[in-house]
Amino acid sequence: MKIVAKSAPSRRRLPHVLGVLGAVLAISLAAGWAWYFTRGQTGRHPGSALQGLQVFGSLPDFSLTDRSRRTVTRADLLGTVWVANFIYTRCTDTCPLQSARMAALQRDFPAERGLRFVSITVDPKRDTPAVLAKYAAGYDADRDRWWFLTGDKQAIYALIQEGFRLSVEDPSDTAAPAAASRGRLPDSARRFTARAADALDRMLRNGLALSVASAHSDSEFLAPPFLHSSWFVLGDRRARIRGYYRTEEEQPMQRLRQDIRTLLAEQ
Repeated sequence: MKIVAKSAPSRRRLPHVLGVLGAVLAISLAAGWAWYFTRGQTGRHPGSALQGLQVFGSLPDFSLTDRSRRTVTRADLLGTVWVANFIYTRCTDTCPLQSARMAALQRDFPAERGLRFVSITVDPKRDTPAVLAKYAAGYDADRDRWWFLTGDKQAIYALIQEGFRLSVEDPSDTAAPAAASRGRLPDSARRFTARAADALDRMLRNGLALSVASAHSDSEFLAPPFLHSSWFVLGDRRARIRGYYRTEEEQPMQRLRQDIRTLLAEQ
């Protein structure tokens, strides 16, 4: 009986297989850095055990634009208790949960006219007032009580980093100034993020089937994600920051509700 040895895999297929494996590795590493940046680190606010109301400083002056094209400044927050967060409308990671959490807060405090909810985009180039208005409608956001703000990118990032003391990064912005942030991604991680996008592009060209949301173009899907904090920030009537709360866990959200009631009761 004649024994026929199995032929070795074609050498021409080897680079393709290695390319796919490399892409998966790059994507995994980039995702790991993103998780660390948005969830694994505590941000730039003082301390890691944020139990109870404290005073973490005051917000600086700012001027941003609401979805109704109205200018919103620090003065509009004075005299109100407010909860702020940071999102972008194309985000599929923490942003949908954040917005759902904020919508739940709006429902839990329906009669509190002195309470404001403030969602600030980290992608102002794409998140125009019209885009934010459409996004807000999906969460039944009260136009008077829940503001969605956009504006100059540099001003927004400075407000987040220096005012709210949280981290934000656009990995595609190679000209971004060095952020005084413990959570800022090192250059090697930023290169991994860009390489992951390039690997995905190669995978698509090689015919691998990937499901892409119909609302976004391929170029938008392949763009490196914005890295930003997923914490909620609670402020008082003097525009002072009083607390930080993780949105991924239920206990901090319950504590946030209690702290809101405490601040609303303050004279």
